[in-house]
Amino acid sequence: MVRVLIADKMSDEARRVFKNRGVDVDVITGLSKDELIKIIPEYDGLAVRSSTRPDADIIGAATNLKVIGRAGIGTDNIDKKAATARGIVVMNTPFGNAITTAEHALALLLSCARQIPAASVRTQAGEWPKADFKGIELYNKTLGIIGCGNIGALVAERALALKMKVIAFDPYLTPERAVALGVEKVELDDIFTRSDAITLHTPLTDGTRGIISREALAKTKPGLILVNAARGGLVDEVALKEFLESGHIRAAALDVFESEPAKENPLFGTKNFIATPHLGASTLEAQENVAVQVAEQMADFLLSGAVTNALNMPSISAEEAPRLKPFVDLAEKLGALTGQLLEEPIKAVEFCYMGDVADLNTKPMTAAALAGLLSPMMSEVNMVSAPAIAADRGIDVKESTCDDAENQDNLIKLIIELGTRTVEVTGSLYGGEPRLLNLFGVSMDAAFTPNMLYVRNEDKPGFIGALGTLLGDNKVNIATFFLGRDAQGGRAICLVSIDGPVDAKIEDAVRSIDQVKFAKALSF
Repeated sequence: MVRVLIADKMSDEARRVFKNRGVDVDVITGLSKDELIKIIPEYDGLAVRSSTRPDADIIGAATNLKVIGRAGIGTDNIDKKAATARGIVVMNTPFGNAITTAEHALALLLSCARQIPAASVRTQAGEWPKADFKGIELYNKTLGIIGCGNIGALVAERALALKMKVIAFDPYLTPERAVALGVEKVELDDIFTRSDAITLHTPLTDGTRGIISREALAKTKPGLILVNAARGGLVDEVALKEFLESGHIRAAALDVFESEPAKENPLFGTKNFIATPHLGASTLEAQENVAVQVAEQMADFLLSGAVTNALNMPSISAEEAPRLKPFVDLAEKLGALTGQLLEEPIKAVEFCYMGDVADLNTKPMTAAALAGLLSPMMSEVNMVSAPAIAADRGIDVKESTCDDAENQDNLIKLIIELGTRTVEVTGSLYGGEPRLLNLFGVSMDAAFTPNMLYVRNEDKPGFIGALGTLLGDNKVNIATFFLGRDAQGGRAICLVSIDGPVDAKIEDAVRSIDQVKFAKALSF
């Protein structure tokens, strides 16, 4: 039975989902880093919110961990690079608290426009300060949205209902999507110079950190309202305080801070500043939604291989996982075969799909083939880390659909560009089992077995007998023998399935046979 640790406080519905799905689950919250390192090897999955921080040390100790699930959107607290290197899938739940967060952003915007928190405090203190609180209408004002993904789009929808004009900056927002949302797609500088109010809905990355900088604030219109219910670190808090005190910024509301929990902050006590303690996702509905979603996603992955909302692996639905599995296995074996035989650096690789397989989700197949291809060069590569490793090494990776003269259905072809040549390897499934159909231009029909011997030779009489005799003399039992050649008397390839691995001495002996040009032991 797979085991999952819930390490942060979340709705008890998460525990119920795991138990109902047959997953053994422990709920242990408030663990120190050392305590978590001590017990994490026992678990296949780790469910967290924002308090637990699975860093490289914790991930390094997690010898059985397969998935980390974040009940929420932000994954700043998870070392995704370390997880990816270890083949650990990192998931979040981007939709479970989207409405809640969007509503909170609008609540902060309205509170700033009408100075509601300050007016409430003074009224309850026995004053009647009506003359001191002249608010502004949001009607016909321009709202600038930075980050128009799921939450940003929900904010835009609600702002349009208030009859605001909405402009949005998001590098991934297509013109078509902008039209569908009813927003104007603009550049970042336009957000600063044209907006009456700005809301942030972008993740914290190297590119977005400090996006509301001193320079950005200086470009804004006098009287701007600023709202951040996204991630701490997006706003230069010291600069914002200065612009609030000068009156250039009319009001600001932050739900998130650069350092949390924010027991102290330069903005605290500043006039026209509103602070909430990271409440964006804090509704009963959202807390239950994200807990249920993370449990369902993790259980699906651990029990069936389905991948949903992963940040470092292609998505695989629960329905398509069983159908994809044999093709993923084929792709991995084609990559592993090729990687063991190449002796030159790889410049580029194209994964070409033909037949019904081309209509499936090919991303997992490509990731598996890439992992197999790179595994002979680095032992730690896996399906999760392979794309990142290939990118780091400058290997150009492409996917395509293709036709093939052999007219076979459901082909997967690897086209590998090396320093001096390009080679191709093609495979398919027969009876659900991986088969090799073409290796480096030589047609053949070979199954994959755990231990094999690859031989490239001249197509001349006497070779098969010499090879069989040599293996027999060395007590190597032949299970199956697969042959192929490009032409009579031309290049030939032999793949021998053997009962166990062969040592370097036997490899050298095979290479000494007259007709042999190359020989290598393979394992799968």
